[in-house]
Amino acid sequence: MKRKLIACLALFLLSGVTTVSVNAQDAKKRFTLPTPWTEEAMNAETPLPEYPRPQLVRAQWLNLNGEWDYMTDPSGVSPVKASVPPSFTKGVRKIRVPFPPESELSGIAHKGDSCLWYRRTFTVPKEWKGKRVMLNFGAVDRLSTVFVNGKKAGTHTGGYDAFSFDITDLLKSGDNVLVVGAFDPNDGRAASGKNGPRGDYTFTSGIWQTVWIEPVEKQHISHIKIIPDVQNKRLEVTAYAGGEALQVVAVASTGGQKVSEAAGTAGKTFYLSVPNPHLWSPDDPFLYDLKLQLKNKRGKVVDEIGSYFGMRTVGMKKIDGVMRPTLNGEFVFHIGLLDQGYWPDGIFTAPTDEALLYDIELAKRAGFNVIRKHIKVEPQRWYYHCDRLGLMVWQDMPNLWEPDGADSVAVRKQFRAELKTMIDQHVNSPSIVMWVPFNENWGAFEATDITDWVKQYDTHRLVNGMSGYNYAPGYRKAYGDPGNGDFVDMHHYGNIEPNAIAKPDDKRAASLGEFGGKGLFVRGHMWPVRNDAYEMMINRDVLTDTYVMMATELEQMINYFGLSTAIYTQTTDVEHEINGLVTYDRQVEKMNLDKVREINTSVIEATRRK
Repeated sequence: MKRKLIACLALFLLSGVTTVSVNAQDAKKRFTLPTPWTEEAMNAETPLPEYPRPQLVRAQWLNLNGEWDYMTDPSGVSPVKASVPPSFTKGVRKIRVPFPPESELSGIAHKGDSCLWYRRTFTVPKEWKGKRVMLNFGAVDRLSTVFVNGKKAGTHTGGYDAFSFDITDLLKSGDNVLVVGAFDPNDGRAASGKNGPRGDYTFTSGIWQTVWIEPVEKQHISHIKIIPDVQNKRLEVTAYAGGEALQVVAVASTGGQKVSEAAGTAGKTFYLSVPNPHLWSPDDPFLYDLKLQLKNKRGKVVDEIGSYFGMRTVGMKKIDGVMRPTLNGEFVFHIGLLDQGYWPDGIFTAPTDEALLYDIELAKRAGFNVIRKHIKVEPQRWYYHCDRLGLMVWQDMPNLWEPDGADSVAVRKQFRAELKTMIDQHVNSPSIVMWVPFNENWGAFEATDITDWVKQYDTHRLVNGMSGYNYAPGYRKAYGDPGNGDFVDMHHYGNIEPNAIAKPDDKRAASLGEFGGKGLFVRGHMWPVRNDAYEMMINRDVLTDTYVMMATELEQMINYFGLSTAIYTQTTDVEHEINGLVTYDRQVEKMNLDKVREINTSVIEATRRK
């Protein structure tokens, strides 16, 4: 969304503010703006204890979240250049992983450190004897170096993707020492989104998603690709195991009853029949259970994972002469929320899984059928919740800010690599219906070529090459409309009227990628900075009625001017921006959500066209 917002002069108190509990009152003394989950997260021995990878689940695992040793830049030792781990002798503090050190939930709450070092010990369970041990990271921002018992396990580049190392040969009996170094220069020369030098909010770095270990055989399923083929009533399955090509057995079931079974070879695509497929949609987010077994030449199961899938189609077609996006062959108007994924207590990391779920349930409860995940990639459990609750997802690629300069070739190559990784790691989620490579010309480069590449790489989803091409970033020349992809997308924060929205063309649908941005002050529930929005409303009723009016105007644009999508700004207040459905601390609903749901449902139903 546009970074410069219009400030308002007066503060207004919203009536009916939620009463805060005793625990929350206690947290209020220690936290700037506690959420309903702050106390639970702060007291948890193992924060975020849930298995973090819902589409590739193993029964045995050990969560390494919790209290670690932490220090910054000891004697100039950079995680990028370190060949051995530093000694933790001076300036060592305790940090609560996986909350970034800039957050209050981490226990550090310190900003401006670029070289970060973490340490903890762990013991491998005895029952894992004879197994290979994988060390897994949900995400570390941004350049990571990992040591186990003083020896380097590996390095990784990228702040939003998961990565793993086989650490078996570095382990010993009893306590093992794990050291993680993270370097984040925050220079805008990498995919960072709002978590970058020109972003609006508190910058974060380091470990920000779950860390865990799990036992596997030498040959095991490393990752999978599962693509619904509704037309042929089957699921396309590819399970990657590396090395020798072993047999893979796939079993689909629902409610504990087997639907079908098929076998193939690891690393090669095969098909699993899905008779009379029960289609996934926001109205009916049906998911099948999936079990995958890896068998050796003797037929012994050497690895088994649990997963799930949804059967649905996403496409484009002309309806009454207008290009429209379709779900399962039907035009469904996309009315959604811009979702930033920030928290006052954890900043980039939700305090609990229940908190992560809250924002999604809020969108669903308010009658929206889309969440635009705005220039951030969430933990995989976030997509799992969207899959099972039924929210379509527009997934933005986190933008870089500085694609030009002497190192532009390397910078652009890395951006493309991380874009591919994002798609690969989230390709199995039925909720994701669209990729958005660029937003508002922020760090945009070669957008036409990249839009084409994404469209060819994932032929099963829509591509919105540049959401809000009409906004220029100000600090560099705008790329402009890529001219391809599935949408022509403009942003507009004023009145909804024909000359303010994009027009569909012969190949693309018209999208209003951001609108709204209406603000409301709520005393006691705002971040301690100057608060602003595109336009301020005087109270809850006026804000609600204004939204109802805008949604009604959207219906006019859909019916008579070819509009197909609209994304309201935004789910929650975020630091200085107070234009959310709820306050930043998720304590106060700023609109009458029953009225919001009623108008959203009415608009969706009124615009359905086969």
